[in-house]
Amino acid sequence: MSSEKIAVGQDAPQFHAAAYGKDSEIRLRDLHGKIVVLYFYPKDDTPGCTTEGQEFTALYPDFQAAGAEVLGVSRDSLASHEKFACKFNFPFPLLADTDEALCTAFDVLKEKNMYGKVSIGVERSTFVIDRQGKIAYVERKVKAAGHAAAILDIVKKLP
Repeated sequence: MSSEKIAVGQDAPQFHAAAYGKDSEIRLRDLHGKIVVLYFYPKDDTPGCTTEGQEFTALYPDFQAAGAEVLGVSRDSLASHEKFACKFNFPFPLLADTDEALCTAFDVLKEKNMYGKVSIGVERSTFVIDRQGKIAYVERKVKAAGHAAAILDIVKKLP
């Protein structure tokens, strides 16, 4: 699915993925009626990803009070997610997108160039899905610090 199809007002791509956390598998259809904050991050236990996860953790009770579920997604394995989540006490599920199906559906795999080495990596991105399963907000090229608070403000404005 191209990024043009991931736009506010469009139906969110349906997905199911293995998860570390509350359930062993998460299906978007099972979250119908809740707001879903789906945040994609590059790699477990790296500085920016840790900051982002810790900020979502600090605000998680507020997200829950607003009727939202937070889901983190990376291409890391369930074993890696378990270590990461336990190390920082993340209260929300981390989805293991080892086959890149979610990353592809939400068009977050981008070419990156670091020190002349070109690779394909996850562009830090967040999608807010409303209670009816429609995309309510999209943010790409996210800066980790302060992001969770900004997303919480958006979630609180949704019906």
